[in-house]
Order: sequence, then C-alpha cells, then structure tokens
Amino acid sequence: MSRVKRGNVARKRRNKILRLAKGFQGSNGTLFRTANQRVMKALCNAYRDRKRRKRDFRRLWISRINAAARLNGISYSKLIGYLKKSDIRINRKMLSQLAIVDPKNFKAIVSGLKN
Repeated sequence: MSRVKRGNVARKRRNKILRLAKGFQGSNGTLFRTANQRVMKALCNAYRDRKRRKRDFRRLWISRINAAARLNGISYSKLIGYLKKSDIRINRKMLSQLAIVDPKNFKAIVSGLKN
C-alpha cells in the first residue's frame, strides 16, 4: 500500500489556524498547538458574546430609561405600563436615545402618559 502525503492539506489547515491567531500574545500566536487551543476558545467566546451583546444593550437602555423616568417622577415599570396601555409602540432603544438626546420631548411623552 502506498503512503499518503498530506503536506499541502496539513499546511493549509495549520496556516488557517495561525492566520486566525495572528495578534495573540507569545506562543499563542506562533505555535500551532497553543494557537489552535486559543483560536477554539476565542471562537467560543465570540459566539457566546454575540448573544450576550443583545442582552447587555437592552439592560443599558432600560437603566437609561429608568434614570430619565425617575427624573420626571415616574418609575420605569409604570412608564412601560402606561406606554403599553396607551398603545404607543416605541422600542427601548429609541426611548433611551430620546431620553439622552432630547430630554424635553421625553418629558412631554411622560407627562402625556400620566394624564
């Protein structure tokens, strides 16, 4: 039985991993075995954090809305409840942006809801 030489395939596979590990510190970016471990870990973290980013931004928007709402004498939960009851469909991202960029209009919305 003849021997199979994997030179081209193996080199491409190793170089693909080393390209992904470019910029890692020390041997994590130069040696194949450690680079492979670091790349697999980095890809796992990237996958997890793509999901997590959505969570983190929503938490940030909610805390901003809560702070702005409390400045106008209403809690976050009451504000959201009034918005739902009034059938005003504005998402949390836009609401927090409104609270930061244009507090006057945010105050107008809150005072309109209270009445």
